[in-house]
Amino acid sequence: YFLIFAVMRLTKPTLFTNIPVTCEERDLPGNLFNQLMKDDPSTVKGAETLMLGEMLTLPQNFGNIFLGETFSSYISVHNDSNQIVKDILVKADLQTSSQRLNLSASSAAVAELKPDCCIDDVIHHEVKEIGTHILVCAVSYTTQTGEKMYFRKFFKFQVLKPLDVKTKFYNAETDEVFLEAQIQNITTSPMFMEKVSLEPSMMYSVAELNIVDTVRKSESTFGARTYLQPMDTRQYLYCLKPKQEFAEKAGVIKGVTVIGKLDIVWKTNLGERGRLQTSQLQRMAPGYGDVRLSLETIPDTVNLEEPFDITCKITNCSERTMDLVLEMCNTNSIHWCGVSGRQLGKLHPSSSLHLALTLLSSVQGLQSVSGLRLTDTFLKRTYEYDDIAQVCVVSSEVKQ
Repeated sequence: YFLIFAVMRLTKPTLFTNIPVTCEERDLPGNLFNQLMKDDPSTVKGAETLMLGEMLTLPQNFGNIFLGETFSSYISVHNDSNQIVKDILVKADLQTSSQRLNLSASSAAVAELKPDCCIDDVIHHEVKEIGTHILVCAVSYTTQTGEKMYFRKFFKFQVLKPLDVKTKFYNAETDEVFLEAQIQNITTSPMFMEKVSLEPSMMYSVAELNIVDTVRKSESTFGARTYLQPMDTRQYLYCLKPKQEFAEKAGVIKGVTVIGKLDIVWKTNLGERGRLQTSQLQRMAPGYGDVRLSLETIPDTVNLEEPFDITCKITNCSERTMDLVLEMCNTNSIHWCGVSGRQLGKLHPSSSLHLALTLLSSVQGLQSVSGLRLTDTFLKRTYEYDDIAQVCVVSSEVKQ
């Protein structure tokens, strides 16, 4: 071959660390080891016994490549002969388990390459798949005699998974959804977590619960420097609320709903940036049956044997019109005030109505609000609602 082909991965350098070797003055070497460390240019003055360094070391091996990082490589084709070659075409492809990508900066051929001259190219690719990757570099050219030459080389490397992400969903009494994301650093080096955010779906708005508001500014619950050490796990919490135009529709709270996706950005070593986006997160919404009853307002603390008001919301989650009748059944501690068995009227599918009710408690302590019954006169079907909410009942003297 007239041409020599070279491929090198471009990575950031690392800080040089020196292994300290010292002894006590009464030992045989005396102060020899200490003096050698002080004279070593790679040590930090005043901290020679610590594994700290101010010098940078060029990469000595290929290193690890993680999902979400940018793979950069330097490609050089050198004319090692004493003849001029023509029509040189350099092509670089990246073969993954699912696709083949062309990474060449230019697809045009170089007219000629003189002896001891070279063609250089730098390729970049954001890694989006884990597993085996093969960099295929091919060169074709024509000699002075008109002979067409072609050769190629293969460079195989593995793409590893940098983070382990687990999610948990918590459904509140209202339509709010709390998402807990557990993120674990499964690499061998610390990470600076630049951003961990939740991009909600079109049906939800999100509130991040990882920030504490202080007098001067908002601070992260993880501190000013959000480093994640190897094998450490961090929990992020988010609260999602249905937007107003979707909250009134019963279809939003039934079946599988799309929550959104996590966007994670981190930096490692000397600032190498990585980014991952999860697939769309889905949660199984709790089933409410044909009729859903939820509390809109209720006091936290009430006086013993004194009436208090609550507001209920009744939603028709079925696909048919209902004619509802409300019955209020007393329990050992909860007594309803008002007429039981009253007509609520017709309720169309996906429609809601608000109902103001009055009750009192005859027992102190934390009491459960129970005893509501809704009957659909069309199908003669009764829906029972117990343990709707809890309220703290105290003596009037204690509350004052």
